Amino acid sequence: MAGTKIDGLVVSASVREQVKKDAKDLKSNGIEPCLATVLVGDNPASATYVKNKQKACAEVGIRTKDHKLPSTITQAELNSLVDTLNKDPEVHGILVQLPLPPQCNEFETTSRILPAKDVDGLTPQNVGLLTMKKAALKACTPSGIMELFRYYSIPLEGKNIVIINRSNLVGKPLIHLLLEKNATVTIAHSKTKNLADVCKNADIVITGVGDRTKFTLTPEMIKDGAIVIDVATSRLDGKLVGDCDFEKIIQKASFASPVPGGVGPMTIAMLLKNTITAAGHGRN
Repeated sequence: MAGTKIDGLVVSASVREQVKKDAKDLKSNGIEPCLATVLVGDNPASATYVKNKQKACAEVGIRTKDHKLPSTITQAELNSLVDTLNKDPEVHGILVQLPLPPQCNEFETTSRILPAKDVDGLTPQNVGLLTMKKAALKACTPSGIMELFRYYSIPLEGKNIVIINRSNLVGKPLIHLLLEKNATVTIAHSKTKNLADVCKNADIVITGVGDRTKFTLTPEMIKDGAIVIDVATSRLDGKLVGDCDFEKIIQKASFASPVPGGVGPMTIAMLLKNTITAAGHGRN
């Protein structure tokens, strides 16, 4: 018997509806939520991501300020723009689309954003606050995954959870969010030995490798009734895919998220939620 599909489109719609209400509430109190987006260069994928985020903002009542910069921009010029946005009282959130061109340093750029406007949750201060359970602005994809667990009433306390990803955007922040829920967390990666055995012992597998030519999570690698969250996105034979074949994995899992339509929509939804949180900070 097939398991339950974790539908990110349905869950993200519920988050967006709440964000829309919160944005209206803020406006009635004289605060118009505003997200500044910064796109450097003409990477088609990055341009599409930014466009989708701006469209999502418009749909829930968040104003956007669009900044498109040439790929030849210097680090100093990029820093100057971030400083200007930091000082702009009308801007509540700042999103610098990654990756940046080689001459620009991602850490220097994201670290320059005011923590109170860091809607991606990437500044050292917000990362540190996350480890201490004090962060108001948290990385969007991990937050989206936690919202999926909440929506589907999936208990995490005492569960053995394997994350196949150790990035700053997903794996590392997710560790702390899961630990807050009293889960037992294992991080796996390209150097992990006997990965199949590690996964078989997990109640929940969260996979985010993103290259099906190098890694596929197969049904044989999970135990009966396991929960699978697929964070990965890559192209295979012209199709957008994750780390596993959803139609196969759902036959063995109790819950599983597809790609597309799983975690992806949650990332943008949590960006909107973070922008509202940042805008509301000054309300008191």
